[in-house]
Amino acid sequence: MTDSALTTTQRTGSIYAGAEAFDNAQRIAKSLASSSLVPTQFQGQAGYANCLVALEMAGRMNLSPLQVMQNLHIIHGRPSWSSQFIIALINGCGRFEPLQYKMTGKGDDLTCRCTAKEINTGAELEGPTVTMAMAKAEGWSTKSGSKWRTMPDLMIRYRAASMFGRLHIPDLLVGITYSQEEVMDIEPITISEETSEPEKEPVTDEIF
Repeated sequence: MTDSALTTTQRTGSIYAGAEAFDNAQRIAKSLASSSLVPTQFQGQAGYANCLVALEMAGRMNLSPLQVMQNLHIIHGRPSWSSQFIIALINGCGRFEPLQYKMTGKGDDLTCRCTAKEINTGAELEGPTVTMAMAKAEGWSTKSGSKWRTMPDLMIRYRAASMFGRLHIPDLLVGITYSQEEVMDIEPITISEETSEPEKEPVTDEIF
């Protein structure tokens, strides 16, 4: 890569900064797609294009491509980050002191709200409050095999953290604002045997 192309790529963080930058990205994507160590959605010819997308995202986020690949999940056709990754972004971005989990209640009365002190201003920022009542009303905790049934303390923290991230670091999430656990709570698309047309189970467009 020439100095001029390298400068453009570094400035924009994009593999589409120029023809030479894109050619280099294609070679990198090919090597990643041939590895058995990357997640399956990035492997082989079918995963080659996904590797290019991951490289673009990694460049914009200033992260390792493997770090992006390991934490980016495609569920029901929706791209999503793992909740652990969102928490790591919040804690590692340098904007906040470590994320705090404000827990109250027990059992069906359990609630959680994430807060973090903004380093530049000293202001304490808050995310939305997540409650077990909300989990039941939205159907998160009633689905078969739901982790909300067996690990409610962990799941409520994950959901509160992803909501905080959606509010306060949307730029770092590069447009992918759903966590892996949130997307798994959405019912998949089903096919009607009578019409052969895709039908969706009733879900809201917005995930809180």
